[in-house]
Amino acid sequence: MIRFLVIILLVLPLAKNSESQVLGFALADGKKRVDIPIQIQNNLIVVPVILNDVLPLKFIVDTGVRTAILTQKTFSDILQLAYNRKLSVTGPGGEKLIDAYVTTNVSIALPGVTGKGHSLLVLEEDYLELRNFLGTDVHGILGYELFSRFIVKIDYSRKIMSLILPEKFHTKRSYQELPMLVEDTKPFILTSLNLSPTNSMTAKLLMDTGASHGLMLDAASDERITVPENTVSTVIGRGLGGVITGKVGRINSLKLGDYTLGNVLVNFPDPNSYMDTLKSTLTFRHGTIGGEILSRFTVIFNYPQGKVYLKKNGEFKKEFYLNLSGIDLKAKGATLNVFEISEVRRLSPADKAGVLPGDILFSVNGFQVKDFHLNEINSLLNLKPGKKMALIVERNKIRYTLNFRLENQI
Repeated sequence: MIRFLVIILLVLPLAKNSESQVLGFALADGKKRVDIPIQIQNNLIVVPVILNDVLPLKFIVDTGVRTAILTQKTFSDILQLAYNRKLSVTGPGGEKLIDAYVTTNVSIALPGVTGKGHSLLVLEEDYLELRNFLGTDVHGILGYELFSRFIVKIDYSRKIMSLILPEKFHTKRSYQELPMLVEDTKPFILTSLNLSPTNSMTAKLLMDTGASHGLMLDAASDERITVPENTVSTVIGRGLGGVITGKVGRINSLKLGDYTLGNVLVNFPDPNSYMDTLKSTLTFRHGTIGGEILSRFTVIFNYPQGKVYLKKNGEFKKEFYLNLSGIDLKAKGATLNVFEISEVRRLSPADKAGVLPGDILFSVNGFQVKDFHLNEINSLLNLKPGKKMALIVERNKIRYTLNFRLENQI
C-alpha cells in the first residue's frame, strides 16, 4: 500500500500554552529511554496512544508525515475537540479529495511518553480505510514530532520501538551507519541502485515507515530509471485519490551501506497515477524505500545528527515476491472478521480461477477464515509458489469452490 497523504505537507505548529509546561513529546518520570511494544501490520508500525488522557487508540508511526493525523472524526467529536479551521484538499485535476479539520492543544500520550500541545489534522471521513485494509483497529498517524524529539529505534523482529533521549544515545559497532538527509521533515538517503547489468546510479530515496511496499521508483525523475520489459500491471496502492496503478518489475540490487539486497521488486507508478498535490513544496527524490525492505533490519533514526543505523535481522534473506495469489482483501464488520476481495490482479492465478472483486472469502484450504486475522490470511495466500489453494467464496448468496496454485508471476 503506497500512501497518498498530500495533506501531510501542511505545517500545523504546536499550540501555544500559557502554562510553563513542556510542549510536544517527552519521556515520563525523567527516563532516558522507553521501550514500547508495537504491532507490525502489512510492514507498518502500529503503536498504542491515548488522546487527551482518556481515549485509547492506535496510530501508525510514519516518517513521511509532518503532523499527527486522526483518520476518524468520530473520536474527536467524542472528545469535543474544538476545530480552528476547515481545510479542503484538491487533487491534480482540481477535484476535491478530502475535507479535514485542524484542532490544537491536543494531548497525545504513548506508554512512558507524555505529549502536550499537539496540533492534529482530523479527516472528515475515513478516506484511507486503514482499519479495513490492515485488518486491525487503526485510528491515526504519528510522524515528525516523534522523530524530531528522540532517537527512534525500530526492532521489527522483537516488535519493540525504543525512544531514546539524543544526549543518551550511543551507537554500537554491529550497526551500519549511513548519512541521512532530513529535508521538509522527512528522512532521505543516497544509495546505490544496480538497475540492470549495465545500468547503475546513486538514487535519493525517502525512507518511509508509512509505506508497506519495498521499493518505489519514479521513472520520470531520471532518464536512467526505465521500467523493465518483464513487468506485471497491477494496483500498487491506495490513497486519497483512489487506487494507484502501476507496473511491478525487478532490479538487480539495492545497496544499503555494506548490505546488498538482490533481485528486488520495484513499483513503478503509472504517469499521473501517483502524484502529490502540493508537488511544488516537495523535496526532489527518485523514489521511496518502504516497510518491505525496512522490516528486514533493526532501524535507528537519528534526526538530530542526520544519521540512520541498520542491522539486518532474520528476514534479510527472504525473497521478494509479488502477491502470489493476485488477491487483495479488505476486512469488514464490527470485529473485522468478514473478508471481502477488493482487487484481483489481471491474469493472476486467482483471476484465472474465476475469483471476482466483491466475493466474500469463506475458507482457505479447509480453514474457515472468520477466526483468522487479515495478516494470517494474506500469509496463507502467499505461502510459496506452486502451493495448491482451494478457496470457498460467497457471491450473491451462493458459495463457489475455486482452485489454483500460487504463482510467482515475475
